[in-house]
Amino acid sequence: MAHVLIHNTHGKDDVERASLAFVVANVARSSNQETTVLLTIDGVWTATKGYTDGLQAKGFAPLSELIDQFVAAGGQIWACGACTKPRDITPEDLIEGAEIVGAATAVEALVNGAKTLDF
Repeated sequence: MAHVLIHNTHGKDDVERASLAFVVANVARSSNQETTVLLTIDGVWTATKGYTDGLQAKGFAPLSELIDQFVAAGGQIWACGACTKPRDITPEDLIEGAEIVGAATAVEALVNGAKTLDF
């Protein structure tokens, strides 16, 4: 089984890109691939409670549904610690299935062969 690492840097600034990251993540999970969405920059907001409520890009399911589907399927969400800190996002602010990780965690996944996609 491959590890698919999907990097998302977007939230309300580009709901289509944020949604596409989770569409692809759901496809990877449905193919039984270990799948992680790495959130950086403004993408970290998508892992916070209530942030995605009402966000829906044209032609996509609501972003909150895409994220819920991904978590329910066993997907992992990593919020970059260096990005959550200046935004005052704490572990208590995160949705179920999301965790704050350091850069070393992402680097370890890459060194161990994770395949990456960026949105």
